[in-house]
Amino acid sequence: MRTHDIRFPTSEHLDGSDAMNPDPDYSAAYVVLTAGDGLEGHGFAFTIGRGNDVQTAAIGALEPYLVGRDADDPATLYRELVYDSQLRWLGPEKGVMHMAISAVVNALWDLKAKRYGRPLWLLLAEMTPEQLVELVDFRYLTDALTPREALAILRAAEPYKADRIAELRENGYPAYTTSPGWLGYDDDKLRRLCRQALEQGFGQIKLKVGADVEDDVRRFEAAREVCGPDFPIAVDANQRWDVPVAVDWINRLRPYRPHWVEEPTSPDDVLGHAAIARAVAPVPVATGEHVQNRVVFKQLLQAEAISYLQIDAARVGGVNENLAILLLAAKFGVPVCPHAGGVGLCELVQHLQMFDYVAVSGTMEDRVIEYVDHLHEHFADPVVVENGRYRAPARPGFGAEMLPESIDAHTWRGRACEPS
Repeated sequence: MRTHDIRFPTSEHLDGSDAMNPDPDYSAAYVVLTAGDGLEGHGFAFTIGRGNDVQTAAIGALEPYLVGRDADDPATLYRELVYDSQLRWLGPEKGVMHMAISAVVNALWDLKAKRYGRPLWLLLAEMTPEQLVELVDFRYLTDALTPREALAILRAAEPYKADRIAELRENGYPAYTTSPGWLGYDDDKLRRLCRQALEQGFGQIKLKVGADVEDDVRRFEAAREVCGPDFPIAVDANQRWDVPVAVDWINRLRPYRPHWVEEPTSPDDVLGHAAIARAVAPVPVATGEHVQNRVVFKQLLQAEAISYLQIDAARVGGVNENLAILLLAAKFGVPVCPHAGGVGLCELVQHLQMFDYVAVSGTMEDRVIEYVDHLHEHFADPVVVENGRYRAPARPGFGAEMLPESIDAHTWRGRACEPS
C-alpha cells in the first residue's frame, strides 16, 4: 500500500464554491494497492483541502488488514473491514474510517477490473444476479429489501443486458453540468457558462444557492433568461438551511421552477427531509452525496423524503455498499442521479450508473450523471462527455488512476491549502 495527500488549489478561481464551502481546494486522500503480479489498484477519498492529511492517515491505518490478502475478493475484505469491532467503534459505518474503507475497497475493484480486462461497469454487468447478491451486505436492510427481492430485480434485468450494453456503447449516458453554477461566480460568468452548456448539448444545469435569497433569485432569473422557461435547472443548498428556512427559501425560488432542490438541510436529518418534501411539493427534493451509509438511504426512501437519490462513489463503503443503495432505489422506484462534483468523482460514478442501467433499473428515464469540467486531465482514463452525454469507458479498471506526474506535482507538502 502507498498513500498520497493530493490537493489542487481550486479555491484560487472559486471553482467548486457553494454556500457551505466558499473556498474549496479539491483534494484526494489517495491509495495505490500493488498485487503480487505487479498490477495496481487505485482509489481515493474526496475532500476539499484541510483535513486531507487526516483522511490519508486513516487509509494508511488499514494496511495491516490488506497486505498479504487475496486481492481478487473485494467482497470478503469489505465485510471484514466494516465488521471489524474496533474499526466499527469509530463509526459505525460513517465518517473518516468508513471513507477510508471506501477508498481501499474501490482500489480493490479497480485492481480486479484490470485483472479481468474490463471497465468496472462491464465487469459488474456481466456478473450473474446470484453473484451480485453475494456482494451486498443486507444487514439492517431486510425490513426494506431482502436478498430474494434483490435477486428478483436483478433477474428481471438479465434478458436485456446485451441490448443495454450496446446502447451505452453507442449513445452513452445523459449528463448534467454544475460548472455554470458555482456560487462564487459573478452573473456575467454564470450567463456565459449557461450559454456554453446549451451549446455543448447538456439537457440540465445546476445552480448553487443558500447564501443570500435575493442573490439566488437574481441568479436564477439570469439562468432562466439564457436557458428558457422549460429547461431543467436544479438548485443545490449544500445543507445550508434549517427545515423552516428551507421551506421558506424554496418557496421564494418556486416561480423559477427548480428541477430539484438538493441537500436542503443536514444529510442526517431524515425526518427533516421528509417534512421539507411534503411542504414544498411538487418541487422535488434530492440528496445523497453526504449520506453516510445504506441505512440512512433506506430511511430516506421509506419516509418518502426524496424524489431523487444521489449516490457518491467515494462516500459510503465503496462499490459493495453502492450496489446495495442502487438496489434499494430500484425497489422504491426512485431515480438515481449521482453526485460527481469533485476531483475524480465523475471518473468513478459513471461506472456505477452505467451498471445500474444495464443490470438493475434498466432505464435512463429522468436520470442524469453530474459533470463538472475540472481536473480530468490528471487521470489516466479521463471521462469523455460529448453532446451532453458520458461516453461508456472502455479501458479496464474503475477510472481512479491518476497520472504519476500529477501525483508528484500536487502532493501536499505544507505550502498551500493552509487556513487563512
